[in-house]
Amino acid sequence: EGLIPAELYGNEIENQHLSVDAKSFNKAFDQAGENTLVDLTVDGKVLPVLIHAVQTHYLSGDVIAIDFYAPNLSEEVTVSVPIVFKGESPAVKGGDGIFVPSLEELEVECLPTAIPHEFEVDISSLAKVGDSILVKDIAVPAGVKVAVEGETSVASIAAKMTEEEDAAMSAEADVAAVSVEGEKKEDEAVEGSESAEASE
Repeated sequence: EGLIPAELYGNEIENQHLSVDAKSFNKAFDQAGENTLVDLTVDGKVLPVLIHAVQTHYLSGDVIAIDFYAPNLSEEVTVSVPIVFKGESPAVKGGDGIFVPSLEELEVECLPTAIPHEFEVDISSLAKVGDSILVKDIAVPAGVKVAVEGETSVASIAAKMTEEEDAAMSAEADVAAVSVEGEKKEDEAVEGSESAEASE
């Protein structure tokens, strides 16, 4: 029938079992994600809620269950806000380095009404190998506290491996594979011997 089973719980409300229109939910979820308040209408009453958890089908990816959390709008909550990288690094564009993201999201504390939808990080400042962007470099709105150390790296530029280094890494991997295979054969031989002794 195009409906998704859902649970509603939270501040000063009783747990409720709901059925939510799939099309309406998917549209709201695409825009809001799990860190932005959405309006949930239940029996004509509008409740500001967070999409707290979403369960999807392991094959189709369709949403099959939802948890809605109605927070106290006057109390701070702790949520994870996604980091979105924008722009282009001169170091990567020039072929000198490789872009290495360290964080995909940032944990923050704030009122539910102040939760940022995302943190946009411009990587055009990463001009050379070794350059990095730290948590303290991210623009954070007033009233939002970041629960991560300011010196934590968000993204950086690493040096590309030379052809010689790449070849050496491949050779080491090949040697390790041969060594492991040899150990397996020795173990199998020992197990076979023990089995024969046991049968005797």
